[in-house]
Amino acid sequence: MNYKESIKNALHKFKTIWKTGKIQRNTRITYGVVWNVTLFFLIVGFIGFFFVGGIGAGYFASLVKDEKILDYETMAQDIYDYAETSRMYFANNVYFGELSADIHRDETTLDQIEPLLLKAVIATEDEHFNEHKGVVPKAILRAVYQEVSSSATQTGGSTLTQQLIKNQILTNEVSFERKAKEILLALRLERFFEKDEILEAYLNIVPYGRDSSGRNIAGVQTAANGIFGIDASEVNLAQAAYLAGLPQSPSAYTPFTGGGGLKGEDGIQPGLNRMKTVLNRMYDMEYITKEQYEEALNYNLVEDFKEEEESPFERYPILTAEIETRAEKILFDYFVEEGGHTAQDIKARPELKEEYENMASRALRINGYEIHTTIDKDLYDAFQKVAKEYQHYGPDTITNLKTANGEIQEKQYVQAAGVMIENSTGKIISFLGSRQYSLEDQLNYTKRVRSIGSTMKPLLAYGPALEEGLIHPGTPIADIPLFVKSGGGSSEIRNVDLRHHGLMSAKEHLAFSFNVPAVRTYLRMMDENPVDKYLNKMGITTIEEDEYTHPSLAIGGTTRGITLEETANAFSTIANNGKFIDAYIIEKITTKDGETIYEHKADPVEVFSPQTSYLLIDMMRDVISKGTGTYLNSQLKYQNVDWAGKTGTSQNVENVHFFGSNPNITMGTWLGYEHPDSLECKSCDLYHSNRNMKLWAELVNAASDINPELVAPSQNFQQPDGIVSRSYCALSGMLPSELCEKAGLVKTGLFNAKFVPTEKDNSLTTGTHIKVNGQSVSAGPDTPGEFTNGNGLMFTPEYLQKFGIDKLSNPALMLPANGDRSKWENIGMPGGSAASSNTISNDNKAPASPTSVKASGNKLTWNASGSKDVVGYRIYEAKEPGSKFSRVGSTASTEYSIGKKNAVYYVKAVDYFGDESKESNTVIVGETPEPEEKTTNADEKSEEKQESKETKKDKKDGASKDDKKETDKKKDADDKED
Repeated sequence: MNYKESIKNALHKFKTIWKTGKIQRNTRITYGVVWNVTLFFLIVGFIGFFFVGGIGAGYFASLVKDEKILDYETMAQDIYDYAETSRMYFANNVYFGELSADIHRDETTLDQIEPLLLKAVIATEDEHFNEHKGVVPKAILRAVYQEVSSSATQTGGSTLTQQLIKNQILTNEVSFERKAKEILLALRLERFFEKDEILEAYLNIVPYGRDSSGRNIAGVQTAANGIFGIDASEVNLAQAAYLAGLPQSPSAYTPFTGGGGLKGEDGIQPGLNRMKTVLNRMYDMEYITKEQYEEALNYNLVEDFKEEEESPFERYPILTAEIETRAEKILFDYFVEEGGHTAQDIKARPELKEEYENMASRALRINGYEIHTTIDKDLYDAFQKVAKEYQHYGPDTITNLKTANGEIQEKQYVQAAGVMIENSTGKIISFLGSRQYSLEDQLNYTKRVRSIGSTMKPLLAYGPALEEGLIHPGTPIADIPLFVKSGGGSSEIRNVDLRHHGLMSAKEHLAFSFNVPAVRTYLRMMDENPVDKYLNKMGITTIEEDEYTHPSLAIGGTTRGITLEETANAFSTIANNGKFIDAYIIEKITTKDGETIYEHKADPVEVFSPQTSYLLIDMMRDVISKGTGTYLNSQLKYQNVDWAGKTGTSQNVENVHFFGSNPNITMGTWLGYEHPDSLECKSCDLYHSNRNMKLWAELVNAASDINPELVAPSQNFQQPDGIVSRSYCALSGMLPSELCEKAGLVKTGLFNAKFVPTEKDNSLTTGTHIKVNGQSVSAGPDTPGEFTNGNGLMFTPEYLQKFGIDKLSNPALMLPANGDRSKWENIGMPGGSAASSNTISNDNKAPASPTSVKASGNKLTWNASGSKDVVGYRIYEAKEPGSKFSRVGSTASTEYSIGKKNAVYYVKAVDYFGDESKESNTVIVGETPEPEEKTTNADEKSEEKQESKETKKDKKDGASKDDKKETDKKKDADDKED
């Protein structure tokens, strides 16, 4: 049977069976069974789906049942409430960095971001971003399945919207509850916000690892700048793909280490691999062409990574810390006021104070403020450079420090600080916080309290005394021994040189920084509380009340001390016509939206009158021109600047200061150790005060090079109205008298017209006096009249009492240690005072003979007697050797003119009490004949006896003449009274 026949037979059999109906019956039975089974599973599956879905929906509902339904305003506030770093600016809007924060972020907008970067982010993080309504169900189910099955592959299911919700409204907690809330809020967010708003917010909050300085960064603008050094609008395709890949694992993909600088090759590679993945996705989604894709793959991105960069705190550690401290204080006051509280509330409630301090600190780090300062960047950089290169700080020292565990020794190096303030505004233009000798050396010494030594004198002694009219610059003040109350006893005020300098003007005393006159001046007004009346008004707040009555406060004797900034501020008050303007650094603070929440406003306080201020300035000019600050002149690069200043050295030479002002600025510097120790140095090439002045000069020179108009102005201090020039007597400071003019002690000086003296000097009178040991004193009853001056000038007892010099044990102490001394020496001390004749005791001994008598031409000269009470010398002459000597003259000096004679001479000294010394050596002048015969001893004795009688007669005659003069003088006085 062939193949065709076989098929034909099979079909015939099928037809036969079909006709019987057997096949139909079997098919219907099978179909029914299959249908019933299928229907059963469909029903079970359908019921199961709704059951599981119901359970899921119920579970979802239970997870979000406590979640509040957020309105638009609340969600907007939440998603835009991301921390943004506060920025700092030098003067003139010069940006210099961001304040320290946990994470650094700078806000931007979509129009400031390269479009390729936007596409890279969408391709990488959410390819359906433009189509979905906040969530992608398929992605969620996949993520749930992977989570439940503990799959090794976790692809995630979050859209950009969900990531925004997670970062800004929820937390990073891994739980179904948090995920359910995230989904609910994402759906709601998409109802309120446009896609561009969501994308922009996401790009501003997403973390991007670290920048080149090692800081944690967030936001695409911060990332572009911190990683590549460019704005987000300037990135190329490779850079865009790299940035877009970072958020998946910022710490793993960032190219920089936590300490700053690039990772090694292995550390960089994961980020580069991630970049390639991003580029591939962009190509798959047709965001870029094949050519762009291949070009970006071959791009050397490593070369674009930013070089390691110091953070603002690393570059400007002290300045950054100072700005942060001052800004926090400003914000603290701002929030306290906004909260409706007063200073009394804060003082009474410590917990409230702490709350607002925390609020200010947090706001400063997350609110993105812009903080504008007064600091000139160029001047500030120059100050730091000068300090690092300065070579004359002085030696390191070993200091014994007391600790809780006993005494230890610590090696220290000399520290330094400086501050420059604009007089008219109070702006701190620049400052030097420390030497920055090491990384640990970050203390701001301009804010550390230190004893300011003699720089206190113009602020607390002379300035207030001028203002009160107690003194004028020419007022004489006695620099003689002074004892003041101290504890239960007394202590002596001493000058640095341990000497006294007599009656000198206030101006001279300040120039040479003598302590005693400053304390005497302060004592005259101490009961009027000049600390509160003047010092506190100049911003000095560290003086305790129990220090007010310490006389040594006038010379810087403080318990705690005063800061360099406060002291410079006080000197700038003097330079600003007596008006105090509080020094400041923060010019203004604005929000990221441009709203000004703080702007500095000056509040001038009048401390001194313009007249007092100018007189002080003129007095302090002498400090530099001829006083303790003269070294400065050799160090200043810019001459002819009108500087006025004051030096200051604290006790034990632990601190040295110098403050100088010109019409524009005041500059102060300080040297010392962190833990006070002596700055004295025998091996140093410069004196400690000069080391500080040299640093001051180098800082000022550097600043003058940069801004000569500000720091080295050509104009001088302007003399205000009310300043007059008048003549006065240097003895009393009063108007000159005829006797003062006769003494040659009339001077001319500046006065506050309000306090020009109206009384004439009454310090002098005429009388008989004599010089003893260089000091004029009253003649005694036995004093030889030939040496006295019957019409000489003498001090009045009232004058000596007024200046406290009537009880001096040594009259020479009242003589000024300057060029006027020779004139003062010609003025006699009155009888009856402790400085008069009764201080010269009679030892009943003849004075010592003069020695080395010589003849030269027509003049005899000799060495003075060694006795202290000698008033003059008598000259004796003989015609030839061996002949009788007779007295031919007398003199108070050590020379005598003899004319052209051939003779023999000797000299005798005469003391205050009329006693003569033995004769000196003889000296032959010219050619004298040989003696005809020798005189006997008896003859010599007879001659001496005769001379003695003649001497006593001369004394008597002299006294008679003096009596006659006194009688005539009295008669003249009576005639005048009549």
